Amino acid sequence: MEVDDLRQRLEHERQALPLSDHLLHSLVIDYQKVDVALEWQQQAADHHLLCFSDPLYPPLLKQLSDPPAVLFVKGCLEALALPYLAIVGSRNASPGGLQVAYQLAAEMSSMGFGICSGMAMGIDGAAHKACVDHQGRTIAVLGTGIEIIYPRKHRQLYHDIQRQGCILSEFWPDTGPFAGNFPKRNRIISGLSLGTLVVEACRKSGSLITARLAMEQGREVFAVPGSILGGYHQGCHDLLRDGAKLVETAADIVEELASLTAYHLEELKLCHHIQQGEICNLPFSSLLASVGYETTSIDAVVEHSGKTIDLVLEQMLELELQGWVIAVPGGYVRVKRS
Repeated sequence: MEVDDLRQRLEHERQALPLSDHLLHSLVIDYQKVDVALEWQQQAADHHLLCFSDPLYPPLLKQLSDPPAVLFVKGCLEALALPYLAIVGSRNASPGGLQVAYQLAAEMSSMGFGICSGMAMGIDGAAHKACVDHQGRTIAVLGTGIEIIYPRKHRQLYHDIQRQGCILSEFWPDTGPFAGNFPKRNRIISGLSLGTLVVEACRKSGSLITARLAMEQGREVFAVPGSILGGYHQGCHDLLRDGAKLVETAADIVEELASLTAYHLEELKLCHHIQQGEICNLPFSSLLASVGYETTSIDAVVEHSGKTIDLVLEQMLELELQGWVIAVPGGYVRVKRS
């Protein structure tokens, strides 16, 4: 739909908006902000606006008590379809913490999960970089407008993420880095994700806000234990005492997320209207031939199929949606014969 058509519908056909009568009656539209958003969308092919009623709006995010009314997305929109794990932690992380975040993000990425974080310094940046380095999908949820790169040191990472995932924000494109917006965006990080992993955090770390929100949203919470010296892990230890799952390897996470991953895939089927009758033809035959009826690693699928890992992850997700394979710890298993 063209920008002019959208603008006209908002102005003259507001009754068609997917809102209750009460909200429609009290609705006040700021047309200047609407125009800014629509003009931003038209600037590039990888600029996307997602409203709550859009079929591509992430189904897990719809479960929040206060989901964003609109999402500004920059990059690969299809990246939103993956099951995600949030990885968060200290901005002033130790070298060991950065290494653990990078390693776990890389392992989860190799198992077909996307990584969601906030593009902050420290643990966030390490998790995003692992996905970029290993050609995995990652989402960066900003506490600024989508055109404001913060911190500036992550300018290159900001552009790298868009090639393999997407940048996302609920704030208008030119919104600056206001302190109050960063805790607000944390509900989106946890809301997009099946679970939240805190790698390293002191007791006053902002990442604990994300973990608390994940608990309130009914999602899994994980924490990496560490030394009692230095205070780097006090927040993680508090989470573990409160019932978070202790994590040493990616397998510890995948075991807990299996049921939520199945639910996520079912929700995607409903959102994208995927019906059983639509899968009579054999999809991605060369890729299916690379997956056995026992666990097949993603590396083996890539090597056997001859496809890039980015394409393999995208097509494997489609095969999951159609019921041909399932993701398991260590890779994929084929569950249906042609």
